[in-house]
Amino acid sequence: MNKKIFIKTFGCQMNEYDSDRIYDIVKKIGYEKTDYYEKANCYLLNTCHIRDKAKEKVYHEIGRVKKIFRSKKKPLVIVTGCVAQAEHEEMLKREPFIDLIIGPQSYHKINDKILNFENQKTQREETEFDAISKFEYLNKIKNNNKKISSFLTVQEGCDKFCHFCVVPFTRGPEYSRPFKQVLDEAKYLADNGVKEIILLGQNVNAYSYEGLRLSNLIMELDKISNLERVRYTTSHPKDMTNDLIEAYKYSKKLMPLVHLPVQSGSDKILKLMNRKHTINMYLKIFYELKKINPEIEFSSDFIIAYPGEDKNAFEDTIKLIEEVKFINSFSFIFSPRPGTIASNLQTIEKKEAIKRLEIVQQKLFINQTKMNKSLENKTINVLVENRTDNKKKLFGKSEYMTSVLFDGDDDLIGKIVKVKITNSNQNTLFGQIENQSNQKVA
Repeated sequence: MNKKIFIKTFGCQMNEYDSDRIYDIVKKIGYEKTDYYEKANCYLLNTCHIRDKAKEKVYHEIGRVKKIFRSKKKPLVIVTGCVAQAEHEEMLKREPFIDLIIGPQSYHKINDKILNFENQKTQREETEFDAISKFEYLNKIKNNNKKISSFLTVQEGCDKFCHFCVVPFTRGPEYSRPFKQVLDEAKYLADNGVKEIILLGQNVNAYSYEGLRLSNLIMELDKISNLERVRYTTSHPKDMTNDLIEAYKYSKKLMPLVHLPVQSGSDKILKLMNRKHTINMYLKIFYELKKINPEIEFSSDFIIAYPGEDKNAFEDTIKLIEEVKFINSFSFIFSPRPGTIASNLQTIEKKEAIKRLEIVQQKLFINQTKMNKSLENKTINVLVENRTDNKKKLFGKSEYMTSVLFDGDDDLIGKIVKVKITNSNQNTLFGQIENQSNQKVA
């Protein structure tokens, strides 16, 4: 009988991609995925180290597993991801319930580690940076993701060393996968029914392989006939090159939402963060893309109350939000990450930080709500992904990644349909499908 593995994923889209690929790997040694803790022979926690209390979340989850298996046979417990990379020595000492710790660049070794543990029952960790070997190994194992929208990692690691960020220490230096390797995986996904591919990287627009860049990947994906949509995340303003901007002019499948993290609207704070871009550079990108296509919209990431952010710097962020009118963004109060330069800086008083975050989020939410409201009584293209959890409605995404709910039949899943928007709120559009005889079959 096959063993069962339960995988819980925290954090970014890259972790979601990694979790799917880990499952593709462990199937080779007889594991099947389960959605239930209590049925697992192996419990795997894929962790993220970006936000505050990431380490505590790991121990909290391990505590839950301990309780569930108090009167049952203990499962093999594996911690993977960025917390595993950053905290592996402490974790093995502090929590003997953890059996294996495997860093993000060592997933290709997971089967050997599992089989060795089953024989020797000794705690082990594998946290070497070995992206080349990892992706060479993964290239031999088919990505069997059959979701309508699928992630595809093309680049890992970071050379930017922003003063608040742990990614260079948990994911290693920038590495771009071979061009053909990426295209082969994309074609395989499309042949399996994937209609939208989201290209992933810590600095995805830093992709560079033998002179080929992200723009070249996008234009090649345009040629895959059974693929409908292309997106990419997460980008850095410094790597928003002219060829990538020009791709928005020529690509028929690249969606008109640009997620470009700015982090702050103040040049002073950007310099303190070591972001390597200015607000003028950012706005130049914004207006160049708007000139190519006025329908292009921006989303972003903001760190609020970064050390050194005075009232003028904060007001600069508000001005930027009002000028760009980001339609969907993430904003967080600065939280020190151990080992980073910013972790040693004097933080802003918590009450003031919370007040500033509330102001920023109110501005961002107003933009988001206005954008959705502007689509009411209009007909938009929606890629249908699935049914809602209660099975009552179809669920899809607009070209701007907004969730859309409407009534319809299951045979629409995987197709791009026209939906007239009748109502909206901050996060969701609600509508009615137009005459199905006019729908585009994917």
